[in-house]
Amino acid sequence: MNNLRAPDLVIIGLYLAAMIGVGIYFSRKNDDADQYSRASGSIPGWAIGLSIYATFLSSNTFLGVPGKAFGTNWNAFVFSISMPFAAWIAARYFVPFYRSTGAISAYTHLEHRFGPWARTYAVVCFLLTQLARIGSIFYGIALTLQALTGFSMELIMLITGICIIIYTVLGGIEAVIWTEVVQGVIKTIGALLIIGLIIYDMPGGVAKVMEIGQANNKFSLGGFSPDFTQSTFWVVFLYGFFINLNNFGVDQNYVQRYHTAASPQQASKSIWLCVWLYLPASLLFFVIGASLFAYYQVHPEFIQAVKLQVAATNLPQTATAAQIAEAAARLSPADYGDKVMPHFMVTKIPVGFVGLIVSAILSAAMSTISSGMNASATVFTVDIYQRYFKPQMTGRQTLWLLHLATVCFGLFGMGTGIAMIGVKSVLDIWWELSGIFAAGMLGLFLLGVISRQTRSHEALTATISGIFVIIWMTFSGSLPDEYAGLRNTLHKSMIIVVGTLTIFLIGLLLTKLRRGTAVYNTTEPAKQSVH
Repeated sequence: MNNLRAPDLVIIGLYLAAMIGVGIYFSRKNDDADQYSRASGSIPGWAIGLSIYATFLSSNTFLGVPGKAFGTNWNAFVFSISMPFAAWIAARYFVPFYRSTGAISAYTHLEHRFGPWARTYAVVCFLLTQLARIGSIFYGIALTLQALTGFSMELIMLITGICIIIYTVLGGIEAVIWTEVVQGVIKTIGALLIIGLIIYDMPGGVAKVMEIGQANNKFSLGGFSPDFTQSTFWVVFLYGFFINLNNFGVDQNYVQRYHTAASPQQASKSIWLCVWLYLPASLLFFVIGASLFAYYQVHPEFIQAVKLQVAATNLPQTATAAQIAEAAARLSPADYGDKVMPHFMVTKIPVGFVGLIVSAILSAAMSTISSGMNASATVFTVDIYQRYFKPQMTGRQTLWLLHLATVCFGLFGMGTGIAMIGVKSVLDIWWELSGIFAAGMLGLFLLGVISRQTRSHEALTATISGIFVIIWMTFSGSLPDEYAGLRNTLHKSMIIVVGTLTIFLIGLLLTKLRRGTAVYNTTEPAKQSVH
């Protein structure tokens, strides 16, 4: 059943039309590949910072973070706390490095250091990461709009995907950045509107939220013991540091933006603007999750409605009411956390406000998807097609290929989102997949930048070792009981930490051993001649 009234539909329609209009406006300037991929270095730093902020503030944050806070606590907020540490390294070292190379792709440097295999491996890791990111965001937006419209999640992904593809293909990176500036403002206003409506309708207001939250340990950041098998403060902090270092330092989504700035200083300032905007914004979404938990504790009948809805979705259509009720009784808050905010929107938000909030959620999804599509198309064009198939391409051919690749990655992302239908937590699935795919890319990049003496075969050996470690940490939990001793006992968020360090440290060790052997072979004959 469609829960959107005419005013809401008008607001959503105007928003989608405006985004397509932005793409049409900027399409007049996209007459070459340089303008399409880097906007000819003409974007001010504050706009780039807002753009990066909007990319971080995706629908995974808009929907996944409140769901996570509802189902558990504020442990995931430690991810945001780690951001300034990664941002300092990126602004100090990575931005000047990329600006000095002038290469639009973040991975060209790896070929110069280690050969074509390194560049290709990093590109594959990046593209898989983007598919996971785009897919999880498509799934998150479909989850909300299905509750509001009654349409199938597949149809919702198709409609929103077509709109995103149109304005991204037409407008290029400049349209992506300027629409993200607008979207960053819209999604922040949407979050403030949601928390305002929750508190307004909450008996006892903020004091009651605090009381219920403290009684249920909702504000905990996780344990501080050095336990890496659970989602402690330190596990999430390490995960956040490495993921954010990957985002700011290696991810083409962000590196490509550094090239659109007028100067390295402007590019560095954009990183810090993103950090200081995202920290309070992400905290706001954790407050929303804790407030929703308190609200639904005061109104237990709403919790039962959500649980019945989730249970019915997970069971066959032939399930009886008794079977659905039995399945619902077994659900924990972590099992239905992602479904709570869509339910609140359907039942409690007034007409007109729903349209504004849906537009905010759409903007959260569209900003990240569009930037991921543009960056993926750029990487595919530069690092794969031009590198291996057709090095000499005219400007018109390159621009045409960028358009085609953008469309293809948008479609692939939709397919990934459809494959994710049914996952318990959109934030959990994104964190797990990003950790798996990003670990090898970040480890290899750090090895190439920090260790100037490491050679190609040493880097290759280290990378292969890291891949085996990542595979083992990811899949060893499924080993049969007779091989229980071989299972990975570390928390899944540690995959990127261990995988990155494996590649980096093995590469350093092999380099040290080679140099030590070379010194020994050089000095040994001299020692013999003395005797």
